Amino acid sequence: MDSTFQAVLAAIASFFVITLIFSFIYFICKTKKQTRPDIESRRRTRAIRSGPSLNTASSYSVSESQLFDPSLNQIEMVDLVNATRNFSPDLIVGDGSFGLVYKAKLSTGVTVAVKKLDPDAFQGYREFRAEMETLGKIRHDNIVKFYGYCAAGSERILIYEFSEKGSLDQWLYPTSSSDNDNDVLWVPLSWKKRLNIILGVAKGLEFMHNLHTPIIHRDIKASNVLLDKDFEAHIADFGLARRIENAHSHVSTQVAGTMGYMPPEYFHGATLATVMGDVYSFGILMFEIATSRRPNWPLKNEDGKEIRLVEWAASMVSQNREMEMMDVGMSKEDLKENQVQEFFKIATFCTTEAPKLRPNMNEVVKLLNQIQEETAV
Repeated sequence: MDSTFQAVLAAIASFFVITLIFSFIYFICKTKKQTRPDIESRRRTRAIRSGPSLNTASSYSVSESQLFDPSLNQIEMVDLVNATRNFSPDLIVGDGSFGLVYKAKLSTGVTVAVKKLDPDAFQGYREFRAEMETLGKIRHDNIVKFYGYCAAGSERILIYEFSEKGSLDQWLYPTSSSDNDNDVLWVPLSWKKRLNIILGVAKGLEFMHNLHTPIIHRDIKASNVLLDKDFEAHIADFGLARRIENAHSHVSTQVAGTMGYMPPEYFHGATLATVMGDVYSFGILMFEIATSRRPNWPLKNEDGKEIRLVEWAASMVSQNREMEMMDVGMSKEDLKENQVQEFFKIATFCTTEAPKLRPNMNEVVKLLNQIQEETAV
């Protein structure tokens, strides 16, 4: 074959291949651009897509309450549509993995948090039933109050009391303060407030663990602790909670919880969720509330090596450097070294690696009460 003709064929083939490559790259880039909306757009899109129209609110009048415990309060969809202004994006106060949370006022005048699960999230239905089976049947001052539910068609909605001060997470970290209402001024929590909050969480867990059929929360963390207008703590989000038939454990085939808070036994192949798992997560929360350091963010020790919060805290406690661990933004006026040392001693006790060596929540509440009594003097 003539060399000139071969060169022409090679050039044509090269041009064809290059054209295909550029066309493919253009298609990929265009697709990614179309599927990458910002967070605010995503929230509004989800709200508009999943929100029922006011004109069709009557289509949700068919009740599905026969599927659930009749003692639980069912709220009609039409009432929720009116209370949330047809699930207006302007009323969104939270965006969780299973759906959106709206601030709303019911016809009774009560302000509530309306948690609307995403119909596309299969896990959301498991969370819905878990909350119905646990939170819907218990009452305690330090557990968020459950007002009712709505189940119609594919919609699953949970209604809770509204917590004016938002979550503990928002008060420990200034970057989270933007999630609070605009009229709430962020200031570092005082030591007394922090101590009272953690004692409230302890009392809530103590109540759950000592029920005739105990409840394990399985996801104790700062964002699941809500604060009312007086900064009283209320444990929330029972989507991973489980009732257990005895005081020891609940069989689970998968690890549940949040990185940084989960007990070490979950990573060692344990398939039993226990009340002692909650105790460990609570101990991590104690470290977090005192230091304002996130448990799932690595810290650097003096050698420059990255370690977890629990490892850093244990090292500092072993060197009697508890006062150095306290949140630098917090006022130190009401801090007493002996109380701080006792506080970290309890946290260290709760985060003992062996579950059997951890204290139960009855013991923890007793020890924290002693610190609070000394602080009040």
